[in-house]
Amino acid sequence: MTSVLIVRLPPTVTAAALLTAILAVAPTLAEEKTGAPQACTLQAGPTRSVVRVIDAETVLLDDRQEVRLIGALAPRSPDLSPQAQPWRPEEAATAALRALVLGRSVSLATSGRLVDRYGRRLAHLFVEQAGERVWVQGELLVAGHARAYGLPGSYACIQEMLAHERVARQAGGALWSNAAYAVRSARRTRELMRRRNSYEIVVGTIAKVAVTRARSYINFGADWRGDFTAGIEGRVLRANPEWAKTLSSLEGKRVEVRGWIQYRNGPYIDIEDPSQIAPVDETLPGRSSPPAGAMTSGDRDEQQAPQKQKRPAPKVPGALDL
Repeated sequence: MTSVLIVRLPPTVTAAALLTAILAVAPTLAEEKTGAPQACTLQAGPTRSVVRVIDAETVLLDDRQEVRLIGALAPRSPDLSPQAQPWRPEEAATAALRALVLGRSVSLATSGRLVDRYGRRLAHLFVEQAGERVWVQGELLVAGHARAYGLPGSYACIQEMLAHERVARQAGGALWSNAAYAVRSARRTRELMRRRNSYEIVVGTIAKVAVTRARSYINFGADWRGDFTAGIEGRVLRANPEWAKTLSSLEGKRVEVRGWIQYRNGPYIDIEDPSQIAPVDETLPGRSSPPAGAMTSGDRDEQQAPQKQKRPAPKVPGALDL
């Protein structure tokens, strides 16, 4: 496995735009006191052809294997009834993915968890386009057709994905112009509970950090029985000891938390990785997101590109080049 910086920007985004996104919130909360950036390491896999785009985050390869694009969470209609009408953000995201990969050869790259609970392979995809290797997840994120996320065991390259997402958030188009994917206030607990089981970005000021032997709690209100809370299991704290030491310093700070809304004495998000908590970037009113990472060779929710700009130089800090 060889370490290289990877990520090609699409023609609609300048190198300066992504570099600004990468540096804007750097260092992250996880790196603030450790000075150690998170590495982004991928293992190169096979090259296959995409014979069908199943949905906005899943493709079928010529070997009949389904691949889910890890890290780029596609839009899904909030209406799951049989009478549901087509959901435009989902249609736009699916069309964007189809234009990128359908009928083309793609190179797979993996890290950590290899399959999801449905048996689909989890991978990053790369496709040749105009003589350049394009990171498919990055293209979808930077165009606003997906949100950055991770799964337990699959947080590789999350900082790169957040940087790409940030470019789309700054532009405010596609997915980010749709109220269904707005950033939620930690104070609006009833609204959060109505969005139970959905992936949300929640912003608020931390009232208190409570540490217990089994789990730490980040409380966003005085009443832990009903206010929004983020929780971190002991195993996550033990896996990130330096970050764990910084948690108490978060009291009184305004942050955004991303993850799936659950119910535990009020709306609750389980923290599996430090990247799920980030300081709020005041330059993104109602929106925000963080920074960088590096790469190497070798469950569900939520779309048009930012304004056209000049094609950037092929290599920039924080870019991918498998």
